[in-house]
Amino acid sequence: MTEPEQDKFAGPPVLSRDPQALPGSLTRGADIPDDLDPFAEGILMLHQKEWLEDPSDLKLAEKGRRTGITFAEALDDTLIAAAKRSAGGSNVFYIGDTKDKGREFIGYIAHFAKVIAGELHAIEEYIFKDEREDGTSKDIAAFRIQFASGYRVEALSSNPANIRGLQGVVVIDEAAFHKDVRQVIDAVNALLIWGGKVRVISTHNGVLNPFNELIREAQAGKNPFSLHFMPFEKAVENGLYKRVCRMKGLDWSQEAQDAWEALIRGSYGPRTAAMRQELDAIPAEAEGSALTRVQIEKRMEDGIPFKRWVQDDDFRNAPDHVRKADALDWCAKELRPILESLSPNCRHYMGEDFARSGDATDIVILEEGADLVRRQKLIVELRNIPFDQQRDILFYVCDRIPRFAGGALDKGGNGAYLAEKAVQRYGETVVEVSFSQEWYRQEMPSYIEAFGDGTIVLCSHPDVLQDHQALQYVDGIIRVPKDFRFKGSDGFDRHGDSAVASALAWYATRLEVEEFGYQGAESTDRWRAVPDSGGDDTESVGRFGSGAW
Repeated sequence: MTEPEQDKFAGPPVLSRDPQALPGSLTRGADIPDDLDPFAEGILMLHQKEWLEDPSDLKLAEKGRRTGITFAEALDDTLIAAAKRSAGGSNVFYIGDTKDKGREFIGYIAHFAKVIAGELHAIEEYIFKDEREDGTSKDIAAFRIQFASGYRVEALSSNPANIRGLQGVVVIDEAAFHKDVRQVIDAVNALLIWGGKVRVISTHNGVLNPFNELIREAQAGKNPFSLHFMPFEKAVENGLYKRVCRMKGLDWSQEAQDAWEALIRGSYGPRTAAMRQELDAIPAEAEGSALTRVQIEKRMEDGIPFKRWVQDDDFRNAPDHVRKADALDWCAKELRPILESLSPNCRHYMGEDFARSGDATDIVILEEGADLVRRQKLIVELRNIPFDQQRDILFYVCDRIPRFAGGALDKGGNGAYLAEKAVQRYGETVVEVSFSQEWYRQEMPSYIEAFGDGTIVLCSHPDVLQDHQALQYVDGIIRVPKDFRFKGSDGFDRHGDSAVASALAWYATRLEVEEFGYQGAESTDRWRAVPDSGGDDTESVGRFGSGAW
């Protein structure tokens, strides 16, 4: 047999543990009876067997706490690492969310190796050299067991940046609690090219977590993962408490099992959402959420237009006049009918959250009714649109809003350009906002309160819902957490874009703006009244042609 190639990531051991001392040195992983035979009748529960019998290259376990799936995976991985290449053997890399998880897993491997191979295997604790793309490296504590087959099982204590360099079976445990789980999952998918396999196992950590997104995609058939649902209740039905009794030397009875389950569920106290998430595999609202899904959906209304314009990179390099013409043509076709339908008797406000690439730019128009309820009347979303055309579209919209009473724009980063241009064009009607702790502290509670008193109406759109679910309490203030991303309905990353834009529009409604009467000259064509709405000039007939302010 050809010996397996030595993996380039294998580092020298810094501590070799005596296998005879295993129970004392790795108590969590080895805290199972010495005589436990995983192949014995009644040891594995039904959901564990179903997991082991699934031959899929991509497997996904949505589970409750301590339901035994990591135990079953360790058995499978021991068999894989102990087998020859011709029998499907390969290396196994376990990536847990904590070092203790790695110790526990490698302890299972050591026990199963003794049962399967009939011999003890030394556990080595060593340093995994994680080589990064920028040439730097990071030392990661890891545990390793070498098999006579030439293959090994390694348990890493944290996510390696260069995970694409690993080859074999990769197990990501408690994936929802990894820092960059989406990036890790995307990286390990490359292993499939050379016959690798991926197992993703986790309890939930909120509805907007990438792990939950992966599950939704699997349920919708948008990815090839084989999905296993393993809540605590199912594990109990399959005999979990009987295994607990065997481990602790207790006598099983139905009454004792019911009391045990009641004790575990009761330990969560009034934290029902946490209990359901931890035990029943039902994702809770994002931790610290400022709004619940019910609150958001209650304020949603059908029929409010959500207009999205997306361009590829070639558009950026097109001649100026082509880009401008395309932008204005899109505005005339998609936005003009909506803008002309707005009530001339109501004040209107604008909020804009800027992004050039990666996230989306959202422009939200709020109408303030006689009942003082602010209603979203239009959401414009732009992706990968050049600065100049974002300016063209913003001006096109604001020039045609009846009784345009105020606006607020994000001036952070690249948004400073557009915010400055808007101030030059509309003067004190609009304000530039620099997001700060103080701004969030003073302004966001008012927006959140609007959901309780019914003074806000939102566009009924899945991205608007998710964006508002992303608003969380972070260090005592309400905001979308930094570097928090989730997939929108179009498959691209979002950062709470429409929620931020809507909050800015709400903020604009609270500003003190002097109102004055003005009757603009009528034009037979409101678009032609602003022949260069995207230019740098600050005069605009069209912006006043909507009637009195």
